[in-house]
Amino acid sequence: MLYVVACGGRPAADLPTFVTQVQVDGWHVCVVATPSAVKFIDVEALAALTGHPVRYDYKQPDEPDVLPPPDAYVIAPATFNTINKMASGASDTLALGMLNEAVGLPLPIIAVPTPNAALARHPAFLASVKALRSWGVELLFDPDRYPLPTPNMGSPAAALFPWDDLASAVSKLRREL
Repeated sequence: MLYVVACGGRPAADLPTFVTQVQVDGWHVCVVATPSAVKFIDVEALAALTGHPVRYDYKQPDEPDVLPPPDAYVIAPATFNTINKMASGASDTLALGMLNEAVGLPLPIIAVPTPNAALARHPAFLASVKALRSWGVELLFDPDRYPLPTPNMGSPAAALFPWDDLASAVSKLRREL
């Protein structure tokens, strides 16, 4: 079971193609979204594609969990905000709470940070990337390999997202599990 965590960024709109690709590779998929991601994704289409509701908020403690337990996580796209909050241990969204639990279990996590070029140089972000990597989180983040959008780049930034490399990393993870 692969949990795909979507954060609020334009690449999140392209999740259906990625979900289909990893399903063909043999994964069962659930999508968990940050509150900001809901603006970018088609919740109903993703629920129909996965056969599971898209979760984006905490449930009541006495309510049963509607999703099966995960074996691994993908964060696509992983925003500047989510990377920094995850590294600090903040769990103010369902997505962050699940990711922080995954670090502690430990479950495999592959993240694709998507800051713009200015935010990618921010000292807090660089420290967060270093911390997450030291905890075993695989980050597909290398500005020399994956071009970063410029501030206010808009829609063309979505074309920079490395979906193919992410699918390859997830396929490799499936073979290792």
